Amino acid sequence: MEQYVHDAVELLKQLIATPRVSRDEAKAADVMAAQLERWGLGYGREGNNLWVGCTDWDNNRPTLMLNAHIDTVKPVATWTRAPFEPTLEGDVLYGLGSNDCGGGLVATLQAYRVMLHRPRTYNILWVCSAEEEVSGKDGFSRVLPKLPPINVAIVGEPTGMQPATAEKGLMVVDGYADGKSGHAARNEGVNAIYEALDDLVWLRDYKFRKESPLLGPTKMTVTVVESGTQHNVVPDRLHFILDVRTNEYYQNEYLFEFLRKRMKKCRLEARSFRLHSSAISHDHPLVQRCLQMGKTPFGSPTLSDQALMPFPSMKLGPGESSRSHSADEFIRISEIRDAITTYVALLSGLQL
Repeated sequence: MEQYVHDAVELLKQLIATPRVSRDEAKAADVMAAQLERWGLGYGREGNNLWVGCTDWDNNRPTLMLNAHIDTVKPVATWTRAPFEPTLEGDVLYGLGSNDCGGGLVATLQAYRVMLHRPRTYNILWVCSAEEEVSGKDGFSRVLPKLPPINVAIVGEPTGMQPATAEKGLMVVDGYADGKSGHAARNEGVNAIYEALDDLVWLRDYKFRKESPLLGPTKMTVTVVESGTQHNVVPDRLHFILDVRTNEYYQNEYLFEFLRKRMKKCRLEARSFRLHSSAISHDHPLVQRCLQMGKTPFGSPTLSDQALMPFPSMKLGPGESSRSHSADEFIRISEIRDAITTYVALLSGLQL
């Protein structure tokens, strides 16, 4: 097992040293492709997405996918270290993307390599996806049509190796209110800010009735408001952005129509409906196997490629979500080791 841990850490160091901000992952994908070739793993590539399937593939068996993403966010300004220089201090490896989602990427790959040589009742597929941080069209959505049918997936996002069996969805909505410009010193014009006030207050105060045991309530937050040009001109337009985080009880399309009908003055435009909430039944064999291993399922408030997967999935990966997108991001080597060991134990005892 230690050789697999060593391989994982060395590959992660290469990835940290290769800038791979979303939509600019080509060089990192090249690094991954070269390593897959060195390990004798035949791979497919679509854009900056890569995948490998087991050599004993049988179309009559169910298929389990291991997935993690290759891209990162941009480094924040408060880094005290060089974000693209892998720095190992004792058990801790620093570098951009080490925790989100480099640790999960290399750990799932090593677990895949181990499981190639273990008896299984299912096919195993490993997928490295791009543009996860921006839910981009050239990420998982682009590679999905190239993949064989998938029955269930493990997504290697940082969860402290506890299974996130539900995940909130996301819908971003632009809102607009129209007025009429005029001189602020005279009683003229229609103030777009005042036109929007009642709708903004309603959005602030409304509570959705159906709460999820794992994900809690569906939550709406107005995060941006823009209006006006100067102090003495009545603003004739207001624009706001609404961030909606859905639980599994509300589909984005339904929610948008519900909101649109309740606006008094504002018109709404959804940017996308594609990032739905997801959940896997706790009766599923994969979750049952986690429970047998003493794992504790939870609901995740953060979005991942799960939102784009039309099949059951859960998040399970090394590292902690609280480290993601933060300065001086790191992962522990012991976390990678534990992840590989845990994945192998989970998959070895699994019956799909």
